[in-house]
Amino acid sequence: MRLLLVTVLMLAAVLAASMARAQTYDPNFPICLQTFGRDSNYIGCQYTSMAQCRMSAWGTAAQCIANPYFPPKSPRKIFRRYRRRP
Repeated sequence: MRLLLVTVLMLAAVLAASMARAQTYDPNFPICLQTFGRDSNYIGCQYTSMAQCRMSAWGTAAQCIANPYFPPKSPRKIFRRYRRRP
């Protein structure tokens, strides 16, 4: 009886794990569209501006979010030339 219970639990765990869909953030785009649905939610990162994303989200159950995996722009180094004092 114990073996049957363990087998059923293992089978349920394997089936539940295979139904899950992995979501990935594309690090090449700074804005993501998160859509909400009855079956599942989805995050797609394919927008370069918040306005572009809002146009795609208009009229749907969706919101635009900043991509947490988008690498921030590093500040440019400012090279200053110093004059020698005589």
